[in-house]
Amino acid sequence: MTALPSRAPLVERGDVARRVKVSRGCLGAEELEAVRGAFEYGYFGLAHLVFEFEQALRDYLGAPEVVAVSSGTAALHVALDALGVGAGDEVIVPSLTFVAAFQAIAATGARPVPCDVEPETLLPDLDHVDALITARTKAVMPVHYAGSVCDPERLAALRARHGVRIVEDAAHAFGATCRGRRVGSRGDVICFSFDSIKNITCGEGGAVACHDASLARVVRQKRALGVDRARGAGAASRGADWRFDVVTRGYRYHMSNINAAIGLAQLRKVEAFLARRRAICRRYDRAFAAIDGLRPLRVDYDEAAPHIYVVRVAAGRRDALMEHLAEAGIETGINYIPNHLHPLFSDPAVRLPHTEAAFGEILTLPLHCALSDEDVDRVIERVASFFGAGREVPL
Repeated sequence: MTALPSRAPLVERGDVARRVKVSRGCLGAEELEAVRGAFEYGYFGLAHLVFEFEQALRDYLGAPEVVAVSSGTAALHVALDALGVGAGDEVIVPSLTFVAAFQAIAATGARPVPCDVEPETLLPDLDHVDALITARTKAVMPVHYAGSVCDPERLAALRARHGVRIVEDAAHAFGATCRGRRVGSRGDVICFSFDSIKNITCGEGGAVACHDASLARVVRQKRALGVDRARGAGAASRGADWRFDVVTRGYRYHMSNINAAIGLAQLRKVEAFLARRRAICRRYDRAFAAIDGLRPLRVDYDEAAPHIYVVRVAAGRRDALMEHLAEAGIETGINYIPNHLHPLFSDPAVRLPHTEAAFGEILTLPLHCALSDEDVDRVIERVASFFGAGREVPL
């Protein structure tokens, strides 16, 4: 396994230290070699490496069914579609998430219903979710924000009490556990993303995990334009290998062999990636604990799989801190603009006080496996200098 950077020197460009990226993937020679092998195979679509990647994911997650697709958004959409979510239905989802979740719901013809979040974790407020469920609610889409995990027992209770499906958006949480069990090993339907900055990357990719073999079969059909080649097996055995049946509405959502090759190489590094991410987050937490006006989220790093590191900045100073960091070449982000504030999904009747308060305060600091210890020191020192904490902050 490739060692991850810990004390790599800063790369200088003239008199200015290199920019510290807020997020990035961490790929190396192993991924390049894997792609070379995929090139040599000569067919780059849905082929053997995709099936190997699915098996590797099943083994890692402890999920009996995993279907690899072209993106995390595709995973959400095809999962909802396979469950029969459509026009006239509603899906409850936190507003504080990437727009992909809302677009995936809208693509089925259903209406996304935004829910509020818990202020300490920014996970969905499941009491609010419970209150929003109506006869039109077909599914609930909890988001495992920043790599923390929604309570699986409460999600199961919601499903049992109301008869709704639970489609977990685990785009941030690949590798996370809850009470010792990995996300994806239990639950109804769990969707992952493997885009360029996630905990592992395929370049682009996603996956749907579940325990229902019949649902997984429909997802496999839908990811490949509704094609069922097994039903044409009799004709194929007589030499008509072109024969297949189209059995359901479908999409071109399959993962490519090239992306799967990258994913297989990344999966072998996932535990080292998670260890480095957790170590960086713990350093941030220690450094920021005593700074007035700055509050990290409440995260259990023994189980969370941190994808982003988010703090809340009080007293309207968030934007000024962003500028202070940018002047030092340190990128930051805001995850996210609440979806009920976007023109497409806006509704003047929707009021989400915790979400709206968080949106004015949240700031995402750099977190990825290419950060050196010196990079992390640089972020901590610059944040501390903004608040006048200086050398009192532990590194």
